[in-house]
Formats: sequence, C-alpha cells, structure tokens
Amino acid sequence: MESDMLLHMANFSTLFVCMVLKFPQIFVLLRAKRTTGVSLNSLLLELIGFIVFVTYQMYYEYPPPTYLEYPILIAQDVILLLLILHYNGSLRQSIIYAALFGGWRLLTVERWIIDLAMSLCTFISAASKFAQLQCLWSSKDAGQVSALSWAMATYTCSVLVRFVAMTLLNLWVLLTVIYYQRQSSRSSRKDD
Repeated sequence: MESDMLLHMANFSTLFVCMVLKFPQIFVLLRAKRTTGVSLNSLLLELIGFIVFVTYQMYYEYPPPTYLEYPILIAQDVILLLLILHYNGSLRQSIIYAALFGGWRLLTVERWIIDLAMSLCTFISAASKFAQLQCLWSSKDAGQVSALSWAMATYTCSVLVRFVAMTLLNLWVLLTVIYYQRQSSRSSRKDD
C-alpha cells in the first residue's frame, strides 16, 4: 500500500515536472536572444524520440496516462525549436521541419515500422544527449543552456532507475540460468 502511494507520487511528480521541464530553457533563450551551447541536433533527436514514443503508444492503444507527458514535452520542444531557428536566423527552415515532423503518421503505415522505430528510441534519446554534450564541448559555452531544465530532466529519469536496476538484475539471472543450463547439458553429454 505504501509502495503504491510512493509510486503514484513519483508518477505525479514526474508528470508535473514534465509539464514545465523546458520552461527554464525557453526563458534562458528568450533572455539571451542567442543559442550558443544549445544543440539543434540534440533537440531534433529528442523530438523524434518523443514523437515515435507517442505514436507507438497511440498505435497500440495504450491508455493516455501512460504517455500524457510526451505531448506536453513535444509542444515545449517545438517552442524551443522555433526559438533556436529564430535566433540562428534560419526560421524559414521551420517549414521543412514542420513537413518532416508532420509526416509522423507514416510510422504507422506498417506495424513493423513503428515497432522498429520504437526499438530505436533509447538509442535516439542517447544520441540526443551525446549531441548536446558535443555542442557544449565544441562551444565551451553553457551560458544559454539551462541547468535547471537538465536537473529536472535528470529527476524525471531517476524515477526509472529502479526499473533499470531490476532489468539488469533480471538479465543477470537470465544469463546465469543459461550458463548453468549449458553447463548441465555439457555434463550430461559427457556422461552419455
């Protein structure tokens, strides 16, 4: 009972944080009027990952509470994308991005396409973070990057740490089972 309440509080707090996650970054860009250190590629990869995730959830008719934060994050990312394009003097490119991201329904043309796209989501998300790191290392300037947004993003992911730990432990058990099953089958072959 207590663990259920704790889980609900963690879920609710994650949803709440996601509702405002990109606000600090948006405000930093509005104030600075420049985007040094903020990676457009990172944002685009993140946006792709979010769109794929939502599309997958909707395609397989998951209940909206399981993906409710993603449309909110997508809206915030679109605002960030427009700000980055505006301050980089390339707002006209937003038409291209609108056309590309507007075609998200193509992911559901075939079931295997959305399944493949979803299986790549973790890699896309990781690539997004590496792109942001690369941009920071390249520019050596984090003045326009909101530490608060990244701290909130870290919090929302930390809720999943338990699941990652359990996944790794389950994998360890699985590999141990396979190892001992192979050892057992080898020893039974020797006995024959």
